[in-house]
Amino acid sequence: MQLTEAEVAVLQQRAAEAARNSYSPYSHFRVGAAILLHPDVRQDGAMVAGTNVENASYRLTCCAEQAAIAAAVTLYGPQIRIRAVAIANLNGAASMPCGACRQTILEFSTPETAVFYPNADGETVSTTLAELLPAAFRLATE
Repeated sequence: MQLTEAEVAVLQQRAAEAARNSYSPYSHFRVGAAILLHPDVRQDGAMVAGTNVENASYRLTCCAEQAAIAAAVTLYGPQIRIRAVAIANLNGAASMPCGACRQTILEFSTPETAVFYPNADGETVSTTLAELLPAAFRLATE
C-alpha cells in the first residue's frame, strides 16, 4: 500500500513538531519521529510521534523512533503494525535510524515498511526497512 505525498508530508511535519520537544541538553541533537499505523490494526491509520530524551549516561538515552513506538503501544496495544516512519531533526544533519531503532521498528513492522529520513544534504531519503536492515533478526516462529 503506497503512501500518498500528502500522507508523507503530514508524517514529516509531525516528526518535526515532535523534535521541538526534544530533551537533548548534552548533544543538542533535536530529533523527532512519527509513525503511521497500518489501517488493518488501527482503522483510521493513526499517527503517533515521539522525540529523543537524553540522559547524562548516554546509554540510557531514548531515541525518537523508540519513543514514538512506545507511545503507540501504550495507546493502542502491542498488536500495532507500522506502515511508515518519518524522522526529522532540527540540526540540519542526516538522521538515519540507528541500529537499535531499526530493530525496534522491525518488531512492529514488515520488511516493506516505508522509512523517510533526511540525508546530509537535507534531502528526504525514501527507503524500506528491508533496505535499512537486510539481515534482520526475527523470532524463529515468523
